[in-house]
Amino acid sequence: MRSAMSDFSRRRFLTIFATAGALSAAPFALKAQHPVRTWKGVAMGSAASISLSHPNADDILLRATRELERLENIFSLYRENSTLAQLNRDGVVNTPPFELLECLGLCGTINQASGGLFDPTVQPLWQLYAQSYSEGRAPENVFIRKTLSRTGWDKVVINQSQVSFRRPNMAMTLNGIAQGYVADRIAKLLRDDGLNNVLINTGEFAALGGHPEGEDWPVSINTGSEIRKERVMLRDNALATSLPNGTFFDQAGLVGHILDPRTGRPAQARPTAVSVTATKAAVADGLSTAICLMNKGEADKLLAQFPSAKLV
Repeated sequence: MRSAMSDFSRRRFLTIFATAGALSAAPFALKAQHPVRTWKGVAMGSAASISLSHPNADDILLRATRELERLENIFSLYRENSTLAQLNRDGVVNTPPFELLECLGLCGTINQASGGLFDPTVQPLWQLYAQSYSEGRAPENVFIRKTLSRTGWDKVVINQSQVSFRRPNMAMTLNGIAQGYVADRIAKLLRDDGLNNVLINTGEFAALGGHPEGEDWPVSINTGSEIRKERVMLRDNALATSLPNGTFFDQAGLVGHILDPRTGRPAQARPTAVSVTATKAAVADGLSTAICLMNKGEADKLLAQFPSAKLV
């Protein structure tokens, strides 16, 4: 399960992007009525952007970025006063925001569908690995076993009035799904405002309609070692990518950051990038994370439970 980065993001090694050059190079059949405007910034610890064509683009982008800020105050691991930080610090959050409850509900769905391989409660394991390797050593087996006792989705209690942990010193990371979830929320905000033909990038992609000039949105996948030649074309669809070895705990680059909640060990099943498309970016995000821990047969079985999802 993908977890938190303290000093660097996996996006330094694994970047998905749709650049202005890539867009201008596409053979679009129509001319957009208004120029495509793109906001670029940082969201959820990743380079982010929103591209759209509208006469009131500046006002729309301002509203969207304000919503990004609000959602970061729910899901960020690094903001001391975020809802997630409060949960990890206190073990409980009373009157949780709707967005947290909705995201955690999807976490539960993917956790069950993946046989527990998607598990946001691996954060204590990630902290153990980060601390151990910062001291120049691998974590000892005894500490891995002890830390595993503080993980498990079945130890999370979720209802409308409260989210809490059943055991002390638990913690949660939503880095394996929150980027996609936030993209979905921005897409909903803009859709509810009547917009179409928008591309949202929060580290994962959500396309609302297609490109304003008529074609689909072309998105290139950069795995860190290469840029795939084949672009993924998005229209009313989403794309997420995970890479088991996108970020490493050790200096030698051998110990990847996606951890197996069954064993407490780094992912072994897939050494290469996993890209998934689905109608919802959060679904694609969570599935791509889980598939990093699966062989092909297991991945096919998981994807069969989500009809809109497929590997690309």
